[in-house]
Amino acid sequence: MSILTHPPAPIVADDYSLYQIFKKGETFFEHDFTFFNRPYSGLGPAWVRPGCEYCHPSYGHGKRQTKYDASEMGNGYLLVIYHPTAGTDPDGVSYAANSYIRQVTGMPQTRAMSPFKPPVDESGIHITWNKVTGTMPSGLSATQFPDGETFELIYPDVSIDATAFNTDPKPTNYEVRLESTIGIYGTGLLDAISQDSMKAQYQSEAAKGYVTLNPDMWNTAANDWASSAWYLLADGTKRIKKYTYALTRAALLDGPGANAMWNITNVTRSDRHYLYTTPAWAKAMSEDEEVIRTIQQDGKSTASLLHPYYADGSADSISYMVNKLLSLSGNDDATHATYDKYFVKGAPWNGEEEMKDEDYYHFAVWHKGLGVPEARNLDNEEIQRGKTLFYQMGCTSCHRPSWKIRKDNSWIDPVSRKFCSIGNGMPDYSNTTIWPYTDLIQHNLHIINNIRTGWCRTTPLWGRGLSTQETGEGSRLHDCRARNVTEAIMWHAYSKESDAFFAAKQFYNLPKSDRDAVIAFINAI
Repeated sequence: MSILTHPPAPIVADDYSLYQIFKKGETFFEHDFTFFNRPYSGLGPAWVRPGCEYCHPSYGHGKRQTKYDASEMGNGYLLVIYHPTAGTDPDGVSYAANSYIRQVTGMPQTRAMSPFKPPVDESGIHITWNKVTGTMPSGLSATQFPDGETFELIYPDVSIDATAFNTDPKPTNYEVRLESTIGIYGTGLLDAISQDSMKAQYQSEAAKGYVTLNPDMWNTAANDWASSAWYLLADGTKRIKKYTYALTRAALLDGPGANAMWNITNVTRSDRHYLYTTPAWAKAMSEDEEVIRTIQQDGKSTASLLHPYYADGSADSISYMVNKLLSLSGNDDATHATYDKYFVKGAPWNGEEEMKDEDYYHFAVWHKGLGVPEARNLDNEEIQRGKTLFYQMGCTSCHRPSWKIRKDNSWIDPVSRKFCSIGNGMPDYSNTTIWPYTDLIQHNLHIINNIRTGWCRTTPLWGRGLSTQETGEGSRLHDCRARNVTEAIMWHAYSKESDAFFAAKQFYNLPKSDRDAVIAFINAI
């Protein structure tokens, strides 16, 4: 069954009115966004991707890349640009170790509306793939199993030239990692898992003592959440972080899709009535002679997208307006007033939000209601043997098979809440058992060129076995370094410090027929 055409969750499919809303919301995922094509208008002055499927091909995991190109369908890579050690920026602002650079947005943008230059020039992004040879630090072979079957482990080195940053100041003391998107199906079901259930899972793993939990998420001494585990939602309430590899988001409608619809394609709406930009980029663009000259030439007409920056046409006034308008990154009354006065994205916008509240509600219903591909061939003898081995090896210590949703109290954002009251509401997954195969907890595999901080949330395994069928390739792990399930498992065995070394070593020592059975099971779920 295709992920792309997979129906919504049964609770949506069985409700005609909710299903119609779901189908309307689906169109926002499947359309490219442009400056003028309502209701799919957005972008500008800078953006990450022109549409959702560029990052989520067939609703699934991003594909491994050898070159960074934002227009490449399937390129789910997000650039993680951070300071490996503490220090001070050229303008005197201090930063902490492992903190994101502030010169570009957290989701770094590599495309921009002419004449503006992208915050990061793609020609200065370099990805090199390296092989692991000989013996891994764990002592296991990096190239073959004990029975002689070979495998290959590769990993990326990523760098960005300092000259590629169109910012003032340019960042210093930075490193780059890649994080790929995961499948978006079933994210609404994960959203419905209660914090009490999550807390019980943390307490269970902490009590067993076989892994060390991220202290930023769990206070071992208090046997309770760490203060930094909480995320402040749009309405001021707090929720425990559960989304993204880095656990940076807590609720579906204030994070993964809701936030991405705004900051990836730069689509404004009533709860995101501002630009996704940085002062460092605004300053650089306001001082760029080519930018100013082009606005002087093309921005005088009120029909031009550049007209808001034209002012009186003088270089000084244009520089002032570019810096002022590209710095509008705060969702406050002053920012709203400035938008309403200048219509930042040009005359076609006319002071209106690019995404209407009702359209966003449709999108929210679609995102929360998106179903999960059905597991396949579970009664197959080989797959059944693979399941038994998967459980016996201890893989379920992190890839927890199932969760029981007793009461769905998912947070609903203020924009969607306006429309939930009209009777259609949102999907409710109360009294539902789901099988995502994740504990929603971060673990550390201690691999070379590891994810920023080393802590990575356990990825749900459901539906992943369809990746090759749906996208043409089945890359796995946070940066797509694993091109198949075998490589993914062996990265878990790279270091004896890995939280999954015990289980991965057992897989390494299995005979080929059993390894194949484990892989068949993982691909079936």
